[in-house]
Formats: sequence, C-alpha cells, structure tokens
Amino acid sequence: MPASRLDRRLFLVFAVSCFCSASTGCVRRRMTVRTNPPGAMVSVDNQVIGASPAATPFVYYGTREFRIEADGYRTETIRRRFNPPWYQWPGIDFVAETLWPGEIRDERIIDVTLVPKTLPATEEVIARADGLRQQSNSGIVTAPRQ
Repeated sequence: MPASRLDRRLFLVFAVSCFCSASTGCVRRRMTVRTNPPGAMVSVDNQVIGASPAATPFVYYGTREFRIEADGYRTETIRRRFNPPWYQWPGIDFVAETLWPGEIRDERIIDVTLVPKTLPATEEVIARADGLRQQSNSGIVTAPRQ
C-alpha cells in the first residue's frame, strides 16, 4: 500500500477520533413544578423534591405522578405523560446524546393552582358520626370516605 494512502487513512481515523472526543453532546432534562400559592411540598413518583417552585432532573420519558400538599389546601395528585421529543427517538438519540456539538435542554413545566380546603359544617360532621354509630350498633361496617 502506498505511503500516501496509509497517511490519508491514519489522518481520517485521527480526525474522526478528535471530532468524537471534542463533541460534548448532551441532553439535559428537567421538570419544574410551580404552584399558586408557592411553598407547597411537591413529590414526583413518591419522591419528595422540595417546596414549590421545585425542579428536578429526569432521565426517562413516560407518565409521572405529581403530589402537591400544602396546609389549608386540598392535596392534588396529577398524572402527566412526558412524550419524548423528536431528537430522543431511537437512532436519532445517539447523535443528540454523543455527537451533537453542544447542549440540548428539555424543560417541562407543570403549573398547579391549589384549591382551598373546605371544612364541612359541624352539623354535617355530627350527622355522619351518628350514622356511623347506628351502623356499628347494628353490625354494619362501611369503608371510610376518600
């Protein structure tokens, strides 16, 4: 094999390896939960991520369950599906994750308005208690209300 041909191949291998090592492709995925009013405790898939506005990175797409709790407000449970963007489709994701020169950001924002908790009237609580007392005296057991 002529030396110039070997030199070209070595140069090509060297150039490709330099390009691949210099590429800093990366996809940053982040989900942020904002509430109105702020300060509610936020959990994603039963993992507490903090007080709102709360943010956390994620790796996989799919359905997530968000639980938002605050004193004086009704607890909200929300299921949200995160579909992958086009650059995360199989095949294309390799280029986006390793060869793309730069960083790609995938930000998902969930806004939740909290509803104030309403306490039932005293008469209603007493009526429910009397009904449960009568059921227990007659041997009937009912499931608790959700």
